[in-house]
Formats: sequence, C-alpha cells, structure tokens
Amino acid sequence: MNPDGDLAPCATAAGDVAPIAPDGLHAALRPFGESRLLPRAAYVEPSVFDWEMRHFFRGGWMAVARRDEVADAGDQRAESVGGAGVLVVRADDGRLRAFANVCRHRGHELLPCGDSRNLHIIVCPYHSWSYRLDGSLRNAPRFDEWDGFVPEENGLVELPTEEWLGLVFVATRPGVAPLREHFAELENFVAAYEPERLAVGARHDYVVQANWKVVIENYQECYHCPTIHPQLCVVSPPRSGENYTVAGAGAWIGGWMALRDGVETMSISGEGDGTVFRGLDAGKRHEVLYLVLFPNVLLSLHPDYVMAHLLTPLGPDRTAVSCSWSFSPEDLERAEFDPSYAVDFWDITNRQDFSACESVQRGLGSEHWVPGVLAPDEDGVYQFVTMVARAYQGLAVRADPGSSSTCGQGPGAAKSTTGLRGGN
Repeated sequence: MNPDGDLAPCATAAGDVAPIAPDGLHAALRPFGESRLLPRAAYVEPSVFDWEMRHFFRGGWMAVARRDEVADAGDQRAESVGGAGVLVVRADDGRLRAFANVCRHRGHELLPCGDSRNLHIIVCPYHSWSYRLDGSLRNAPRFDEWDGFVPEENGLVELPTEEWLGLVFVATRPGVAPLREHFAELENFVAAYEPERLAVGARHDYVVQANWKVVIENYQECYHCPTIHPQLCVVSPPRSGENYTVAGAGAWIGGWMALRDGVETMSISGEGDGTVFRGLDAGKRHEVLYLVLFPNVLLSLHPDYVMAHLLTPLGPDRTAVSCSWSFSPEDLERAEFDPSYAVDFWDITNRQDFSACESVQRGLGSEHWVPGVLAPDEDGVYQFVTMVARAYQGLAVRADPGSSSTCGQGPGAAKSTTGLRGGN
C-alpha cells in the first residue's frame, strides 16, 4: 500500500469525486495506533482544495462573522464562503438575513468581502440598483421603461443563516439541516459559558502560510506543547485532559485541559482580570475546553473568557485566521478592565503555533514526505483526520465515537481514554 497515495478519484455519495487515492484514505482510517495522517495531496494539491471549498465550505454551515459585527439595524458585512461571497444584514426588525453577495443585474459585488457598513438599504455600486434589507428590489434605474420587467422576480438570493455561540453561521445551499442538528450534542458542553451574552473585547487577524487542516490538527493536540509552548506549560499541564467522544455527536470534536493548582486562567501570570462565568461549576472553573466546529471554528472556553478562531482558507497553503476574545459584558463596562492578560498570552501562543504550522506546510511540500503514524497523545488529531477522510468518501461530516474507546452523553461522561490532549 502507498501511504502517501497518488491523486485518484474516490467516489462520493453526492456523485462528485474527492481527488484522493483510496489507499491513502484507508491508511488514515485504520485503528488509532496504526493509522496515518491524510495523504500528502490533501495538504498541497489545488484540486483537493477546490473539492473542499465546494463540499466543506460551500456545502454546509460555515461561521462568517461575530454577532457584534452585525448587531444593529442596517449593519451589513460581506465575507467569502468557500470562494463565494455572502452579505449578512441586520434588518430593521432585528432579524438577521444573509444573501448571495451579487447584484441581480450584472453580478457586481454589493459590498467587497471583508468590508462592513451601516445603511438602511443595500446599494450596488455598479449601476445603483438598490434593495431593501429584506432582499426585495427597491429600485432599478430606468427599468421602468421595460414593460416586461418584474421587480418581484429580481430580489436578492437569500441564504440560510443562524446566530449561535455569539457567531453568525451561513449556508450557501438551501435545504441544510438546522444548525443545532449539524452540531448535535454540542449545546451540553457550551451552555454554561453563555457565549451569546458575552461581548468581544479584542481581536487579532493573522495569515498563516499553511493549509487549513494543518492549523486544526495543531489545535487538536498538545504533544508539541513542551517543545514550543513554555508559557502554556507553566499554567496548564501539557498531558492533562481528555477528548470527548459523544454518541450522536454532530460535526464537532474536542476536549479539555486542566489548569495547574493555584492558576485562575490562561495568562502569563496565571491570574485574570475577568469575572469567572456565573454558570460554571467547580470543575469547569479549573478547565479549558478546546472545540473544533467543522469546518472553520476553533472555540476555546476559559473560566473567564471565550476565544474564537474563525478560519478562512485562502489557498492550499494559506489560511486567514481571525481571533477574538469575549468577556462578560460587566467586565467590559469596568473602566479599569484590561483584556490584555488573555490577549497577550494567546497572541504569543498563536504565533508559536502558526510558525510551527508554516514549517509543517513547507515540509509537506517535499515529495519525500509520507504520512506519519500518530503518537498516543494525538488522538484528537485522529478524530479530525478520520472525520475528513470519511467526508472525502462521501459520508456525513460527523464525529465518530467508534474511533475512541468510550462513549457517553453530556459533559464529564463523554471522555476518551485513548490519549491526552491539549489546546493550541
């Protein structure tokens, strides 16, 4: 068997093909302890990247923004979803809507991707077609001269959108399952943190010269922590924690790590300036949860803040990462509150991680690399790799409790004994 796998089609349930050799996927799907990483083509080949954009990023739910970016009536924000543009709008009635970011006239973008504005109509900058915030056509200059023109047939194309966890999710295809069904069983783990009531206190943007899957694989293990994260190891034991395996779980994976005795939160000093979340029990006050919401959210829940990474793949070897830190609104109302205790710690850690990811990507560019065997501490990587490998085969993108030794329901009951995990 060739563990790298040359490019070859693997049939999917949808009738499309994933351009990955089946033998490479078989190696990735072997039992933990025997399995290998995904074939090299999965990280470097443009054809694989294009398939992922169609099936992962344009084929289901993707987080495109934070709720505070479209909080007020008239707020509009444009983002790229798998190479296609979406426009998210807060209507006058408070409802959030999403539309294809294309004018119905000539296809011009209504707003450049990455830009925001507040306006109570949507105006195309090309020929001044305008739309109401519900997507209906408001005015098409001079088209009143055509008897056959029907304004009601020229509204914007609306897309499914939902708000959850303080994030805005959009699906570019109709008929997708409800968001909470897509992320089945996740609510049990995050509800106590009340992420919807939190407010963003800081954000950083990065561009990582690495494949998006490399970034997630790095996030899914702390095997590397003693080597590149001295600050993290001071406040959190790198071999603490376990991964969750939950029966019936949706398209998410993750686990928890412990804080050292006497440590309040993840910061350089181990001390925090934020308020411990009111819904946490004694155990959760000494843990940090690290969750991957497929395909593009890394959610890190601390006792006193929530950090979210939103990943936007830019190419096979390039990923934009937008990182935000959210706190209790009471903290942000305090004049003396300083979020830098959390921001500075994770900016250091992020940069350490992203440097490692970029080195991995450069190594993957070598034709001499073949997928390696995973270490006992990399069961979180195994969960992610098998999720992707099954999706390449046309199976539903879901967690696989069968890849670990235990299954359970709810926090505390659903923990893997196959290995230990870390955060970034």
